[in-house]
Amino acid sequence: MTSDPPPGARLPEHPEFLWRNPEPKKTYDIVIVGGGGHGLATAHYLARNHGITDVAVLEKGWLAGGNMARNTTLIRSNYLWDESAKIYEHALKLWEGLEDDLGYPILFSQRGVLNLAHSLQDIRDGVRRVQANRLNGIDAEWVEPEEVRKLCPIVNISGDIRYPVLGATYQPRAGIAKHDYVAWGFARRADAAGIDIIQDCEVTGFAVDGDRVTGVRTTRGDISAGRIALCAAGHTSTLTDMLGIRTPLQSHPLQAMVSELLEPVHPTIVMSGAMHVYVSQAHKGELVMGAGIDAYNGYGQRGAFHIVESQMAAAVELFPVFARAHLLRTWGGIVDVSPDASPIVGRTPYENVYLNCGWGTGGFKATPGIGWCLADTLATGEPHEYVAPFGLDRFVTGALVDEHGAAAVAH
Repeated sequence: MTSDPPPGARLPEHPEFLWRNPEPKKTYDIVIVGGGGHGLATAHYLARNHGITDVAVLEKGWLAGGNMARNTTLIRSNYLWDESAKIYEHALKLWEGLEDDLGYPILFSQRGVLNLAHSLQDIRDGVRRVQANRLNGIDAEWVEPEEVRKLCPIVNISGDIRYPVLGATYQPRAGIAKHDYVAWGFARRADAAGIDIIQDCEVTGFAVDGDRVTGVRTTRGDISAGRIALCAAGHTSTLTDMLGIRTPLQSHPLQAMVSELLEPVHPTIVMSGAMHVYVSQAHKGELVMGAGIDAYNGYGQRGAFHIVESQMAAAVELFPVFARAHLLRTWGGIVDVSPDASPIVGRTPYENVYLNCGWGTGGFKATPGIGWCLADTLATGEPHEYVAPFGLDRFVTGALVDEHGAAAVAH
């Protein structure tokens, strides 16, 4: 059943549109910088869970036109460390009821994910992760090569390929969702609650008074704010540079691609860290393929032939049935990567400015979970328990949450 809208909620004034396109007000209680999935989810849960609606979501381009429009839609929670498992499992549980919460279709499909093992060390790491997941109440199992074939009959498990499949971890509840629909659903609900979603509004600076930031300077005028959340993904460090905050982030292009439309042949999601490729099949029929981040730093939202070539070679080796499929298009997103491959969420040296960044290649799957937790953090002033371990100060204390093994490929 669709959850009731918060008190004072209303439908858009123009029902032919999903949300309004308002002029920015001079002041808001909370300003969220970044109109992607995380920013929109935070706005929704501020209204839904806390009744806070004097909120503006500022997007420098079009709504959800950054990484939210360029990701590869995989949703899972089978992370190694307790801290990661908690936030991603919280997100997955929210995903499982999100269509009812938003009252909007998101095409959430729990088809499971296989993380392939190609070496003895892969097997050891995989079995360790399965046991860690089970201790955290997360569905996970180890499957042998023949079981991999049963779950995904088109995977090549023969022993004469460069990286033979020796087994895999399997999370049955993992899946995919339609990324655009997710963003539109969150935006529709936030707008109905009275939150302003302001597009074509780039933040160019901040107004600072001592240890507080009193507002943001934008291409559409200055906006005063009581609290500010930075949710700009790969561009977060450009914002923190304006504030003189040093963040341990590097921005990298992350490429992905889709094939022409095919008949349904790929029933699950298959990831290979050793081969740096993963493949799923979208609802319309196209294959969605991702790999690791580009090694260089940059802000390019485009593909590159040498990355495409290596991904295609790996995909065809794992899935010979796709050898004659045609590539339809490629693109790139901009991911922000921290030294321990885990997010940075919480306080900054400014008492009313909060960070949400460093998600690397895992931002989409966390969308409802981080929206929930960041909304709680903004409402209470204290980090939610699920994001408390991911504060900026961990790079001083050394309490890192090293998830490099879980972030080997784009996911």
